[in-house]
Amino acid sequence: MKIPNNFHQRAVVINNSLYINMSKETSFKKEFTIGDDRIVRRMGYGAMRITGKGIWGPPKDKAEALRVLKRAMELGVNFIDTADSYGPHVSEDLIAEALHPYPPDLVIATKGGFLRTGPDAWTIDARPEHLKIALEGSLTRLKLDQIELYQLHRIDPKVPAEKTFEFLQGVQEEGLVKHIGLSEVSVDDIKRAEEYFDVVSVQNIYSVDNRKWESVLEYCEQTNKAFIPWYPMNAGNVASMKKIEEVANDLGATPHQVALSWLLHHSPNILLIPGTSSVSHLEENIQAELISLSPAQLKKLES
Repeated sequence: MKIPNNFHQRAVVINNSLYINMSKETSFKKEFTIGDDRIVRRMGYGAMRITGKGIWGPPKDKAEALRVLKRAMELGVNFIDTADSYGPHVSEDLIAEALHPYPPDLVIATKGGFLRTGPDAWTIDARPEHLKIALEGSLTRLKLDQIELYQLHRIDPKVPAEKTFEFLQGVQEEGLVKHIGLSEVSVDDIKRAEEYFDVVSVQNIYSVDNRKWESVLEYCEQTNKAFIPWYPMNAGNVASMKKIEEVANDLGATPHQVALSWLLHHSPNILLIPGTSSVSHLEENIQAELISLSPAQLKKLES
Protein backbone atom coordinates (compact mmCIF):
# COMPACT_ATOMS: atom_id res chain seq x y z
CA MET A 1 0.00 0.00 0.00
CA LYS A 2 1.21 3.52 -0.71
CA ILE A 3 1.88 5.79 2.27
CA PRO A 4 1.52 9.53 1.56
CA ASN A 5 4.85 11.26 2.15
CA ASN A 6 3.63 14.28 4.11
CA PHE A 7 3.21 12.39 7.37
CA HIS A 8 5.18 11.57 10.46
CA GLN A 9 4.99 7.78 10.50
CA ARG A 10 4.95 5.37 13.41
CA ALA A 11 4.55 1.63 12.95
CA VAL A 12 2.36 -0.18 15.44
CA VAL A 13 1.09 -3.72 15.63
CA ILE A 14 -2.63 -4.41 15.95
CA ASN A 15 -3.71 -8.04 16.24
CA ASN A 16 -0.36 -9.21 14.87
CA SER A 17 -0.60 -7.08 11.73
CA LEU A 18 1.47 -4.03 10.89
CA TYR A 19 -0.32 -0.72 10.62
CA ILE A 20 1.27 2.62 9.84
CA ASN A 21 -0.12 5.32 12.12
CA MET A 22 0.35 8.64 10.36
CA SER A 23 -0.21 11.74 12.44
CA LYS A 24 -0.76 15.14 10.85
CA GLU A 25 -3.37 17.80 11.47
CA THR A 26 -5.78 18.00 8.57
CA SER A 27 -7.94 20.93 7.59
CA PHE A 28 -11.32 19.22 7.94
CA LYS A 29 -13.44 17.73 10.69
CA LYS A 30 -13.18 13.96 10.99
CA GLU A 31 -16.61 13.36 12.53
CA PHE A 32 -20.23 14.09 11.72
CA THR A 33 -23.42 13.76 13.77
CA ILE A 34 -26.22 11.86 12.03
CA GLY A 35 -29.60 13.17 13.09
CA ASP A 36 -29.02 14.72 16.46
CA ASP A 37 -27.48 11.82 18.31
CA ARG A 38 -25.04 9.54 16.44
CA ILE A 39 -21.48 10.75 16.02
CA VAL A 40 -19.67 8.82 13.29
CA ARG A 41 -16.26 8.98 11.73
CA ARG A 42 -16.57 10.54 8.28
CA MET A 43 -14.38 7.82 6.78
CA GLY A 44 -16.73 4.86 6.73
CA TYR A 45 -17.00 1.63 4.77
CA GLY A 46 -19.36 0.55 2.00
CA ALA A 47 -20.13 -3.16 2.07
CA MET A 48 -21.28 -3.66 -1.53
CA ARG A 49 -18.02 -5.27 -2.64
CA ILE A 50 -17.99 -8.15 -0.17
CA THR A 51 -20.29 -10.03 -2.51
CA GLY A 52 -19.74 -11.97 -5.73
CA LYS A 53 -19.15 -10.62 -9.23
CA GLY A 54 -21.92 -8.31 -10.34
CA ILE A 55 -22.87 -7.80 -6.66
CA TRP A 56 -24.43 -11.25 -6.89
CA GLY A 57 -23.94 -14.25 -4.65
CA PRO A 58 -21.22 -14.91 -2.08
CA PRO A 59 -17.73 -13.43 -2.30
CA LYS A 60 -14.95 -15.37 -3.96
CA ASP A 61 -12.99 -15.26 -0.69
CA LYS A 62 -15.37 -15.24 2.27
CA ALA A 63 -12.55 -15.34 4.83
CA GLU A 64 -11.04 -12.17 3.37
CA ALA A 65 -14.45 -10.46 3.36
CA LEU A 66 -14.83 -11.19 7.06
CA ARG A 67 -11.30 -9.94 7.70
CA VAL A 68 -12.12 -6.68 5.90
CA LEU A 69 -15.10 -6.05 8.17
CA LYS A 70 -13.15 -6.83 11.33
CA ARG A 71 -10.17 -4.77 10.17
CA ALA A 72 -12.42 -1.79 9.54
CA MET A 73 -13.47 -1.91 13.19
CA GLU A 74 -9.85 -2.20 14.32
CA LEU A 75 -9.00 0.94 12.35
CA GLY A 76 -11.78 2.95 13.96
CA VAL A 77 -14.49 2.83 11.32
CA ASN A 78 -17.89 3.14 12.98
CA PHE A 79 -20.18 3.72 9.98
CA ILE A 80 -20.99 0.87 7.58
CA ASP A 81 -23.30 1.21 4.61
CA THR A 82 -25.01 -1.84 3.13
CA ALA A 83 -28.32 -2.94 1.53
CA ASP A 84 -30.57 -5.97 1.36
CA SER A 85 -29.94 -6.02 -2.42
CA TYR A 86 -26.18 -6.56 -2.09
CA GLY A 87 -25.93 -10.24 -2.94
CA PRO A 88 -28.88 -10.06 -2.37
CA HIS A 89 -28.70 -10.50 1.42
CA VAL A 90 -25.03 -11.59 1.38
CA SER A 91 -23.54 -8.33 2.62
CA GLU A 92 -25.89 -8.07 5.60
CA ASP A 93 -25.30 -11.73 6.53
CA LEU A 94 -21.53 -11.24 6.50
CA ILE A 95 -21.71 -8.07 8.59
CA ALA A 96 -23.61 -9.93 11.29
CA GLU A 97 -21.30 -12.95 11.10
CA ALA A 98 -18.18 -10.82 11.43
CA LEU A 99 -19.27 -8.15 13.89
CA HIS A 100 -22.28 -9.20 15.98
CA PRO A 101 -22.60 -8.40 18.85
CA TYR A 102 -21.83 -4.93 17.53
CA PRO A 103 -19.65 -2.30 19.20
CA PRO A 104 -21.91 0.31 20.84
CA ASP A 105 -20.61 3.12 18.66
CA LEU A 106 -21.16 1.30 15.35
CA VAL A 107 -23.87 2.66 13.05
CA ILE A 108 -25.05 0.27 10.36
CA ALA A 109 -27.00 1.93 7.57
CA THR A 110 -28.91 -0.30 5.19
CA LYS A 111 -31.19 0.31 2.22
CA GLY A 112 -34.30 -1.09 0.57
CA GLY A 113 -36.02 -0.51 -2.74
CA PHE A 114 -34.32 -2.73 -5.34
CA LEU A 115 -35.18 -6.17 -6.66
CA ARG A 116 -32.37 -8.38 -7.98
CA THR A 117 -32.80 -10.87 -10.81
CA GLY A 118 -29.14 -11.60 -11.57
CA PRO A 119 -25.59 -10.18 -11.68
CA ASP A 120 -25.56 -6.43 -12.32
CA ALA A 121 -29.36 -6.46 -12.67
CA TRP A 122 -31.27 -3.91 -10.57
CA THR A 123 -35.00 -3.13 -10.68
CA ILE A 124 -36.56 -0.34 -8.61
CA ASP A 125 -39.35 -1.51 -6.33
CA ALA A 126 -40.47 0.91 -3.63
CA ARG A 127 -43.93 -0.53 -3.14
CA PRO A 128 -44.77 -0.61 0.57
CA GLU A 129 -45.34 -4.39 0.43
CA HIS A 130 -41.84 -4.92 -0.99
CA LEU A 131 -40.21 -2.51 1.45
CA LYS A 132 -41.91 -4.28 4.34
CA ILE A 133 -40.35 -7.61 3.31
CA ALA A 134 -36.99 -5.95 2.69
CA LEU A 135 -36.93 -4.19 6.07
CA GLU A 136 -38.01 -7.28 8.00
CA GLY A 137 -35.29 -9.27 6.25
CA SER A 138 -32.63 -6.68 7.02
CA LEU A 139 -33.58 -6.62 10.70
CA THR A 140 -33.35 -10.43 10.85
CA ARG A 141 -30.09 -10.75 8.95
CA LEU A 142 -28.38 -7.94 10.85
CA LYS A 143 -29.76 -9.26 14.17
CA LEU A 144 -31.17 -5.88 15.10
CA ASP A 145 -34.41 -4.69 16.64
CA GLN A 146 -34.02 -1.30 14.99
CA ILE A 147 -32.13 -0.03 11.92
CA GLU A 148 -30.38 3.18 12.93
CA LEU A 149 -30.35 4.58 9.39
CA TYR A 150 -32.70 3.13 6.78
CA GLN A 151 -32.28 4.55 3.28
CA LEU A 152 -34.61 4.35 0.28
CA HIS A 153 -32.63 3.23 -2.77
CA ARG A 154 -34.82 5.17 -5.21
CA ILE A 155 -38.15 6.94 -5.45
CA ASP A 156 -40.11 4.54 -7.65
CA PRO A 157 -41.72 6.22 -10.70
CA LYS A 158 -44.31 3.42 -10.78
CA VAL A 159 -45.46 4.04 -7.20
CA PRO A 160 -47.05 7.23 -5.83
CA ALA A 161 -44.25 8.76 -3.76
CA GLU A 162 -46.60 9.50 -0.88
CA LYS A 163 -47.31 5.77 -0.51
CA THR A 164 -43.61 5.04 -0.10
CA PHE A 165 -43.13 7.97 2.26
CA GLU A 166 -46.13 6.94 4.35
CA PHE A 167 -44.64 3.47 4.74
CA LEU A 168 -41.30 4.89 5.89
CA GLN A 169 -43.07 7.27 8.26
CA GLY A 170 -44.99 4.33 9.71
CA VAL A 171 -42.01 2.07 10.37
CA GLN A 172 -40.20 4.97 12.00
CA GLU A 173 -43.18 5.56 14.28
CA GLU A 174 -43.17 1.82 15.10
CA GLY A 175 -39.52 2.08 16.12
CA LEU A 176 -38.26 -0.33 13.45
CA VAL A 177 -36.04 2.41 12.03
CA LYS A 178 -34.54 5.35 13.87
CA HIS A 179 -33.47 7.67 11.06
CA ILE A 180 -34.40 7.77 7.36
CA GLY A 181 -32.33 8.70 4.33
CA LEU A 182 -32.88 8.92 0.56
CA SER A 183 -30.77 8.12 -2.49
CA GLU A 184 -30.51 9.71 -5.96
CA VAL A 185 -32.85 12.55 -5.14
CA SER A 186 -33.20 16.24 -5.93
CA VAL A 187 -33.74 19.04 -3.44
CA ASP A 188 -37.44 19.05 -4.35
CA ASP A 189 -37.62 15.29 -3.65
CA ILE A 190 -36.11 15.82 -0.21
CA LYS A 191 -38.53 18.62 0.62
CA ARG A 192 -41.48 16.48 -0.48
CA ALA A 193 -40.30 13.56 1.69
CA GLU A 194 -39.88 15.84 4.68
CA GLU A 195 -43.62 16.40 4.72
CA TYR A 196 -43.63 12.88 6.22
CA PHE A 197 -40.33 12.47 8.11
CA ASP A 198 -36.97 14.11 8.70
CA VAL A 199 -34.42 13.20 6.05
CA VAL A 200 -31.05 12.90 7.82
CA SER A 201 -28.95 11.61 4.91
CA VAL A 202 -28.77 11.70 1.12
CA GLN A 203 -26.82 9.16 -0.91
CA ASN A 204 -26.25 10.44 -4.45
CA ILE A 205 -23.59 9.70 -7.03
CA TYR A 206 -20.77 12.21 -6.58
CA SER A 207 -17.01 12.47 -7.03
CA VAL A 208 -14.32 15.01 -7.82
CA ASP A 209 -15.11 14.58 -11.53
CA ASN A 210 -18.90 14.15 -11.25
CA ARG A 211 -20.60 17.01 -9.43
CA LYS A 212 -24.08 16.68 -10.90
CA TRP A 213 -25.61 16.87 -7.44
CA GLU A 214 -23.71 19.92 -6.12
CA SER A 215 -27.00 21.71 -5.41
CA VAL A 216 -28.14 18.77 -3.26
CA LEU A 217 -24.84 18.78 -1.38
CA GLU A 218 -25.26 22.50 -0.71
CA TYR A 219 -28.79 21.90 0.57
CA CYS A 220 -27.49 19.16 2.87
CA GLU A 221 -24.95 21.61 4.27
CA GLN A 222 -27.67 24.20 4.88
CA THR A 223 -29.93 21.69 6.65
CA ASN A 224 -27.23 19.60 8.37
CA LYS A 225 -27.89 16.35 6.54
CA ALA A 226 -25.21 13.78 5.80
CA PHE A 227 -24.27 13.58 2.13
CA ILE A 228 -22.97 10.10 1.28
CA PRO A 229 -21.40 9.88 -2.19
CA TRP A 230 -21.64 6.59 -4.01
CA TYR A 231 -19.03 5.96 -6.69
CA PRO A 232 -16.75 8.41 -4.81
CA MET A 233 -13.85 7.39 -7.05
CA ASN A 234 -15.98 7.06 -10.20
CA ALA A 235 -15.28 3.32 -10.41
CA GLY A 236 -11.55 4.04 -10.23
CA ASN A 237 -11.51 6.36 -13.25
CA VAL A 238 -9.99 9.18 -11.19
CA ALA A 239 -6.64 7.40 -11.46
CA SER A 240 -6.36 8.46 -15.11
CA MET A 241 -7.04 12.17 -14.53
CA LYS A 242 -3.99 14.35 -14.97
CA LYS A 243 -4.61 16.92 -12.23
CA ILE A 244 -5.38 14.25 -9.65
CA GLU A 245 -2.32 12.30 -10.68
CA GLU A 246 -0.13 15.40 -10.37
CA VAL A 247 -1.37 16.15 -6.85
CA ALA A 248 -0.94 12.49 -5.90
CA ASN A 249 2.65 12.51 -7.14
CA ASP A 250 3.37 15.68 -5.15
CA LEU A 251 2.08 14.01 -1.98
CA GLY A 252 3.47 10.53 -2.61
CA ALA A 253 -0.10 9.25 -2.41
CA THR A 254 -2.33 7.36 -4.82
CA PRO A 255 -4.87 9.14 -7.06
CA HIS A 256 -7.63 7.25 -5.23
CA GLN A 257 -6.44 8.61 -1.89
CA VAL A 258 -6.39 12.15 -3.28
CA ALA A 259 -9.91 11.77 -4.70
CA LEU A 260 -11.21 10.63 -1.31
CA SER A 261 -9.33 13.35 0.54
CA TRP A 262 -10.78 16.00 -1.77
CA LEU A 263 -14.28 14.89 -0.80
CA LEU A 264 -13.47 15.23 2.91
CA HIS A 265 -12.06 18.71 2.32
CA HIS A 266 -14.88 19.78 0.00
CA SER A 267 -17.77 19.59 2.49
CA PRO A 268 -17.99 18.84 6.22
CA ASN A 269 -21.27 16.99 5.57
CA ILE A 270 -19.74 14.33 3.33
CA LEU A 271 -19.46 10.81 4.76
CA LEU A 272 -17.30 8.45 2.73
CA ILE A 273 -18.14 4.80 2.13
CA PRO A 274 -15.45 3.47 -0.25
CA GLY A 275 -15.95 -0.23 -0.77
CA THR A 276 -13.44 -3.03 -1.17
CA SER A 277 -13.05 -6.75 -0.60
CA SER A 278 -9.33 -6.43 0.24
CA VAL A 279 -7.78 -5.62 3.62
CA SER A 280 -4.81 -3.85 2.03
CA HIS A 281 -7.10 -1.71 -0.12
CA LEU A 282 -9.24 -0.92 2.93
CA GLU A 283 -6.16 0.32 4.80
CA GLU A 284 -5.09 2.41 1.82
CA ASN A 285 -8.53 4.02 1.57
CA ILE A 286 -8.64 4.88 5.27
CA GLN A 287 -5.22 6.53 5.09
CA ALA A 288 -6.77 9.07 2.70
CA GLU A 289 -8.37 10.62 5.78
CA LEU A 290 -4.92 11.77 6.87
CA ILE A 291 -3.98 13.62 3.69
CA SER A 292 -3.90 17.39 4.05
CA LEU A 293 -4.46 19.21 0.76
CA SER A 294 -3.01 22.69 0.46
CA PRO A 295 -5.10 25.63 -0.79
CA ALA A 296 -3.23 25.46 -4.10
CA GLN A 297 -3.88 21.74 -4.45
CA LEU A 298 -7.56 22.20 -3.62
CA LYS A 299 -7.83 24.99 -6.21
CA LYS A 300 -6.23 22.73 -8.80
CA LEU A 301 -8.64 19.89 -8.06
CA GLU A 302 -11.68 22.21 -7.91
CA SER A 303 -10.91 23.30 -11.49
